[in-house]
Amino acid sequence: MNARIEDYALIGDEQTAALVGKDGSIDWLCLPRFDSGACFARLLGDEDHGHWRIAPRRADVCARRAYRPDTLVLDTEWETPDGAVRVTDLMPQRERAPDVVRIVEGLSGRVTVRSTLRLRFDYGSIMPWVRRADGHRVAVAGPDSAWLRAEPAVRTWGEEYGTHAEFTVAAGERVAFVLTWHPSHEKRPPLIDPYEALESSVADWRSWAGRCRYEGPYRDAVVRSLITLKALTYAPTGGIVAAATTSLPEKPGGVRNWDYRYCWLRDSTLTLGALLAAGYQEEAEAWRDWLLRAVAGNPADLQIMYGVAGERRLRETELPWLPGFAGSAPVRIGNGAVDQLQLDVYGEVMDSLSLARASGLPTKPHMWAMQRSLMRFLESAWRRPDEGLWEVRGGRRQFVHSKVMVWVAADRAVKTLERHHELSGDLDGWRRLRDEVHREVCDKGYDKERNTFTQYYGSRELDAALLLIPRVGFLPPDDPRVVGTVDAIRDDLGHGGFLRRYDTGDSVIDGLPGGEGAFLACSFWLADALHLTGRTEEARELFDRLVGLCNDVGLLAEEYDPVDGRQLGNFPQAFSHVGLVNTALTLFGEDGAG
Repeated sequence: MNARIEDYALIGDEQTAALVGKDGSIDWLCLPRFDSGACFARLLGDEDHGHWRIAPRRADVCARRAYRPDTLVLDTEWETPDGAVRVTDLMPQRERAPDVVRIVEGLSGRVTVRSTLRLRFDYGSIMPWVRRADGHRVAVAGPDSAWLRAEPAVRTWGEEYGTHAEFTVAAGERVAFVLTWHPSHEKRPPLIDPYEALESSVADWRSWAGRCRYEGPYRDAVVRSLITLKALTYAPTGGIVAAATTSLPEKPGGVRNWDYRYCWLRDSTLTLGALLAAGYQEEAEAWRDWLLRAVAGNPADLQIMYGVAGERRLRETELPWLPGFAGSAPVRIGNGAVDQLQLDVYGEVMDSLSLARASGLPTKPHMWAMQRSLMRFLESAWRRPDEGLWEVRGGRRQFVHSKVMVWVAADRAVKTLERHHELSGDLDGWRRLRDEVHREVCDKGYDKERNTFTQYYGSRELDAALLLIPRVGFLPPDDPRVVGTVDAIRDDLGHGGFLRRYDTGDSVIDGLPGGEGAFLACSFWLADALHLTGRTEEARELFDRLVGLCNDVGLLAEEYDPVDGRQLGNFPQAFSHVGLVNTALTLFGEDGAG
């Protein structure tokens, strides 16, 4: 098993994604959707849980790898005593079925290459029956079917419950493998040309990346982050998953292992803002439309996350046959936090829809009626304790960030009515609600002795989410309480020059043992807050170090361990890449707008 999360690169077709290691092995792939069962689950187990490795015989890890500029097409190069080869990996945008294309090309000499494919459906638990048909190796088990072919054809054989091939390429010679999934009860989908798929994928990605308006410093990192967000988008609906994986640990060997293959409302405003500011209005509109469909219904039933098509039932289950990445168990699918009450999501939804309206996205006839309904619920529910932004499992509290986001909801409702006189609503009532929430937060959520807002009413603990107070407009950046909060959070939650979310050493708060690494999104928020409070040079220095944490192909996980120097948590993480884009835009402003 690859030892580090950052050893992986991402390929995908905007409906699912695969992780490719430095050893040439695809160790994670869920088909046909992000949240489907994995057919390659070596990432969370071993080779017998499914993987597909293509590499020179007796080779260990590659010499170098990189995405082709402004694409999601991955080139991995190998150097051996006999010569050099390149393996190009991609998942072309599908018409009917998902395809994984792997093209082996000789660069020099004559190199013998081996392919080892072990398909294991349902997260490594089901071994398929494999047969030959029409020049393919066909694997079938229950509802799943996968077809493997090579162009030109190479000899394949079965051994040790896997499908193997071995062949030699000289300089300029190419062999392409195509693995295609489809429901086992349907006919095989039309074959794709792997070489045409490569050319069209490169052209499509470069055309998309060329729409980016940002031209400032760190542009390559910003574009790579935007491509990653696009890759984490479920194209049929516009939903954006938090990550491509489940159960990558926040601490190696620990139990903080969660399924992130769903769409979180907490990401909505920040994601929408990043897409709009970078010039991707079509994607922003698709995300906004997904949001409207997902939250439709009784406001009391609003969830913190949904499936990629807006599914609500995401029951959490453990998979005991998988030992977990680096022995981090349990491995979980589904996410029990879906049943939590988090009042902040009401603010995030209201803020997102307000931003969408202000940015000129076409409005929907029912959008304002839905917003009014959300506000009616908040008027009676805002005093409730909740589980908060970080989905703690130690019981509900009066989290300050949640109350600030209630204020955001009321503030955006008021401003919408003030700007759009054709709309109707309880303007005076929402103003009163906004003022009442503001007074309560400043009274009960602020520690005068230490000059800082706290994690929840009456506590001494801090929370990095409080760095968003000036960003959402709750208080101006030059307010002494804001400056004091930024300083206190940096001092108290600092970890190796970055930032933790909160003190996870107090298991009473989150109900879980063990700690975690520095949270990258929060560290980007710290850079934003430093800039807003007049410390731009410090902010830029922190941003530079954060960009430096990207792996060799520009990807970030959820967290970083500054002690061991390794990435932690699910990967790649949309929240981290949204943070990178937004902080670049914050720090370099109009200078970076194309």
